[in-house]
Amino acid sequence: MLGRTLLLWSIFGTIAFTLIGTTSLVTTANAEVNKGVQAPAWSGTDLVNGERVDFPSVLNGKPAVVLFWATWCSYCKAFMPSVKEIQADYADQGVQIISLNAKERGRGDPKAYVASLKFPMVAVADADPIAELYNVNFIPGLMVVDGSGQLTYRRRSTDLPAGKTVAEQWDGEVRAALDAIIEG
Repeated sequence: MLGRTLLLWSIFGTIAFTLIGTTSLVTTANAEVNKGVQAPAWSGTDLVNGERVDFPSVLNGKPAVVLFWATWCSYCKAFMPSVKEIQADYADQGVQIISLNAKERGRGDPKAYVASLKFPMVAVADADPIAELYNVNFIPGLMVVDGSGQLTYRRRSTDLPAGKTVAEQWDGEVRAALDAIIEG
């Protein structure tokens, strides 16, 4: 009986240790791309001009809004007018929009979509590897980085439906993050 009890405790301990270790790995992976850490470096090709884009050097010491999007994403479509306004309102401070088309899965034409938006941005297609690097599991992935590439804001998931309300919420959060960098 004692032997069986020790065996069960040994198995239980191994399972508990494994679960704790797995949780730690997941937490560590997510911590790499959250507020307060350096955003991972990457390279891509701009959709509009075909030039190579290297992050974080593309920042030129200025903050940026980093937006992972897809043409099929209703949240992205609802938020894009706010992105256009943010870009215009913060252009004098050198803030740029870095848009990364991800999780497209052949559903749309990213280049045509970017052209239809009619505001300046860095636009990189086929950014699934970058989205994976940043642990972007849902679209839009929305972040703000300072001029060195440190994340100062990362949007959280929401239960709000796509539309004006959630776009206004994200607009306010992004502007607050940019203001903190610029005033800071």
